[in-house]
Amino acid sequence: MKSKDTRQKCLVSFFVFWGMLYPVWRRKIWTDKKPFRIRFCACPGRGIGRYGPRGRAASPSPGKGSEGMQQSQSKRDRIAEYKQLIARITPKSKLAQGCLRAFWVGGGICVLGQGLMDYSRAAWRLTQPLASAFASIVLVFLTALLTGLGVFDRIAKYAGAGTVVPITGFANAMVSPAMEFRPEGFVLGTGARLFTIAGPVLVYGISASVAVGLIYYFLF
Repeated sequence: MKSKDTRQKCLVSFFVFWGMLYPVWRRKIWTDKKPFRIRFCACPGRGIGRYGPRGRAASPSPGKGSEGMQQSQSKRDRIAEYKQLIARITPKSKLAQGCLRAFWVGGGICVLGQGLMDYSRAAWRLTQPLASAFASIVLVFLTALLTGLGVFDRIAKYAGAGTVVPITGFANAMVSPAMEFRPEGFVLGTGARLFTIAGPVLVYGISASVAVGLIYYFLF
């Protein structure tokens, strides 16, 4: 029987965690998607006022009149020409070939990990958790080494998602920003940009694990 104190601690941890994330999420939403509000003015002779974000008056539409219509039409024509140019010069994706490459390269990485687990259990008598940790450490080390040597980029270009989905993709996402921003210094370069790619994975991965853990704890 689960104690009441344990449930309270889990709830407090959940609300504290989301309380830390909510200001960041709210700031992102309100800076990217500013609401366009319509305010009704009760002053005589002013009628209805239309306001943009934060109550500022919205500028008149440039599409009124023949000149504005010509400008809009020329803008649409330029956009259409740009889309046609992009469609013409973009290389066609070979779906079947890409899936086959991702399958056998990703499968080879998984086979290597399973082989490391079996070898460590047979040779060193490691338990299942320790063998899994050993295989993950070796794969992360090899990926970081190959990324530093420039070999992993060529493998990833060939295999695509076959190298991203396993744990090798996470290791590459950690090492690549560190190498790219190394000239900016250890603090403002490597330290500040180390989690540029892996940061969202950690944030939303931990959030999902907390939510699923709480659901499993209270329902099962």
